[in-house]
Amino acid sequence: MYLTRCPENPIIVPGIYPWRKASSFNPAVILEGDTFYLIERAAGGLRPFHCFFGLLKSFDGIHFIHVKDEPIVSPADLGFPYGSIQDPRLVKIEERYYLTYALRPSSYGYSPTGTGKPEEIRYSYPGVYGLPESFMTRSGIMTSDNLIDWKQVAYTTPKEINDRDNILFPEKIRGRFALLRRPEEYIGPQYKTDKPGIWLSYSDDLLSWTEPTLIAVPQEPWESKKIGGSAPPIKTDVGWLTLYHGVDDDNIYRAGVMLLDLQYPTQVIARVKGFILEPSTYYERFGLYIPNVVFPTGAVVKDGLIYIYYGVTDTAIALATVPLTEVLTLLEHHTF
Repeated sequence: MYLTRCPENPIIVPGIYPWRKASSFNPAVILEGDTFYLIERAAGGLRPFHCFFGLLKSFDGIHFIHVKDEPIVSPADLGFPYGSIQDPRLVKIEERYYLTYALRPSSYGYSPTGTGKPEEIRYSYPGVYGLPESFMTRSGIMTSDNLIDWKQVAYTTPKEINDRDNILFPEKIRGRFALLRRPEEYIGPQYKTDKPGIWLSYSDDLLSWTEPTLIAVPQEPWESKKIGGSAPPIKTDVGWLTLYHGVDDDNIYRAGVMLLDLQYPTQVIARVKGFILEPSTYYERFGLYIPNVVFPTGAVVKDGLIYIYYGVTDTAIALATVPLTEVLTLLEHHTF
């Protein structure tokens, strides 16, 4: 199966406003009628690397314009003016928008390759926010009625662990919210995995969550280091179509696909062994920050076509499309 890259890739690049001069990547996307709304993760510079969320819209899914010239969410809104808010995922449940995100209280300084590392600056915060465990990456949920004004609901993960790639399903399952997670410290015999994998938790109110259940672990060489959820699952007649990312031992990011049971999504129905997207073009292999990265975080279906939006090298945003039927046919040949 081949994804079709948009000829105009990368479709969104940094610039225009001071808060997004350095990068725009890893977007959340939702389709309202014929309008695509996209929430970008953007940074104004690398020293320090503070990230914000901006809102854009498009009528063709390719050409986007900003709805506002200022961020719609900043780390200061969460009480951390020197921090970084990262990797949004967006769903709409019962006429309300839900945004999951990751938060670092300090400026971002991660570099898996050991090169091109931005400057990380830690600041002193009062009370519990100044404790060492408070500087772990933590995930949370915000809600909105208009995609512009966001209200913090809760953190979804403990502050003692790095728990990223928190992604809500776009509807309640058996009356409960369902959330994909990737707690990096959940490794070892007691967790039945020696590499970070994909987990799932449920909640009745978004405030308290069940202990997560492990649903998928790295299996293939292209995902040997870790896997995590990518875009919110897409509901189909045969299951939840779920994109995920895998990282190998050389820190190359690729994308894969699996199918989860509609009523019991902890059950994996099908999982394609190979990746469906890997860095191959210049903008996927070389960028301002981390090389060899394709990182899908948004996917919507329009007229039978899946629009997959993905960050490239933590620098820009690209688009790839594929017919929904092709992906389901591929999964049909990889059922368990």
